[in-house]
Amino acid sequence: MKIICIGRNYVEHALELKNEVPTEPVFFLKPDTALLPKDQSFYLPEFSKDIHHEIELVLRVCKPGKHIAVEFAERYIDQITVGIDFTARDIQQKQKEKGLPWEPAKAFDHSAPIGEMLPLSDFPDKKNIPFHLNINGKTIQSGNSSLMIHSFSEIISYVSRFITLRKGDFIYTGTPKGVGPVKPGDKLEGFLGEKMLLRVDEVMVFPISR
Repeated sequence: MKIICIGRNYVEHALELKNEVPTEPVFFLKPDTALLPKDQSFYLPEFSKDIHHEIELVLRVCKPGKHIAVEFAERYIDQITVGIDFTARDIQQKQKEKGLPWEPAKAFDHSAPIGEMLPLSDFPDKKNIPFHLNINGKTIQSGNSSLMIHSFSEIISYVSRFITLRKGDFIYTGTPKGVGPVKPGDKLEGFLGEKMLLRVDEVMVFPISR
């Protein structure tokens, strides 16, 4: 199982971080160790002082595929949920300035909480799926698949040109505007429509061994 993440897939998010709006999907990978066990706390890693939340729609791949045509792409996904792409923004900025890969800022342990999966068939209009993130009971980020630069099908087709998709892979499809830092004590809840599918019980400080 692998975690494929799409970057800069919402115009306003790209602009808020002063990035160019891409003409093709931008993607990177997270390892399976990035998953956060259900309803557990998230520990701020000791190597960063600026961990940001990024709420995203997440797709589950249901069968293997390579060089998938856009018109057939939806046959390769069967479930959907929300997830959080935790990002060490200070580390990411340093990597970008040096032209280095993003993995130190994106692929660290437990940086990819993921919610309860729902059948994709529950959402007949793939271009109108609302989602949002609450922190401490207040909505901080909200988005809709209609605002995505690259659709689900376009993402699947593009990524499968380079990487074989396998059953059980997850695809994070990008975050809308409103990203920002999390702090100790924060409680995060991710919603698909009005249904809460993801909960991070508490953001905590990473314990230092003595």
